[in-house]
Amino acid sequence: MSMFRLSNNLVGILNFVTLLLTIPILSTGVYLSHHSSTDCAHFLQGPILGLGIVLLLVSLAGLVGACCKNSLLLWIYLFVMFVLIIVIFCFTIFVFVVTNKGAGEVVSGRGYKDYRLGDYSHWLQKRMENGKNWRKIRSCLVDGKVCERFSTDGTNRTLDQFVKENLSPIQSGCCKPPTECGFTYQSPTVWNKPATGFTSNNTDCATWENDPTILCYDCQSCKGGVIANLKSKWKKVAVVNIIFLIFIIIVYSVGCCAFRNNLKDNAYSGWKGNP
Repeated sequence: MSMFRLSNNLVGILNFVTLLLTIPILSTGVYLSHHSSTDCAHFLQGPILGLGIVLLLVSLAGLVGACCKNSLLLWIYLFVMFVLIIVIFCFTIFVFVVTNKGAGEVVSGRGYKDYRLGDYSHWLQKRMENGKNWRKIRSCLVDGKVCERFSTDGTNRTLDQFVKENLSPIQSGCCKPPTECGFTYQSPTVWNKPATGFTSNNTDCATWENDPTILCYDCQSCKGGVIANLKSKWKKVAVVNIIFLIFIIIVYSVGCCAFRNNLKDNAYSGWKGNP
């Protein structure tokens, strides 16, 4: 009985670890599907369950293929890994391209920036302007209570204190009206419209409402703030993707060695079994 080779053992160990990682991923997806009552949670459960199922099937194919010397399963595993490498590489390039354009506008005397949807790439603009997409994102913002921090932390901020705050892009774009609208500050989420009318033609000025469920959630500035936040997250994801891509290529190379070993062992066993 021939001994397993190093590459087969490595593939088996790596896929066993991946198999264990699918347990919390699938558990999270199942929990969201049975206990979530918000659109935001329902929006997340599909990708989480899909990722968990794919990782489960791929890791099982790699584990059985390497440990049981099943060349067919190992070939399927390597094919999926190759596709994954191509997808991750293309996605990483895509992220750098679509997030290359656009940034918040620095406002004189303010610790935060203002955001405009039109400053970003057309692809991202179209995703935000899609009504179905935005309803889901808006639901996540409301459910996440991103604007309630100002009104529930017990701090009575003056205007001078507020303008010095380092607001996140979402807080700046969704929780207050654009600076150019000339609103009068009352509290971080309560702003009075100018009595003489707006001096700016920015449509967000008329969209703003002091209602906590409305605020500027339907403003173009809010969509721009979401994109700015998304840009920051995606660039971090792209860096992680590069590291993960290197790891996947190494695993794929080891898998190729294991596949070659399987073919040799099977050929040797078949030759040995012949009279």
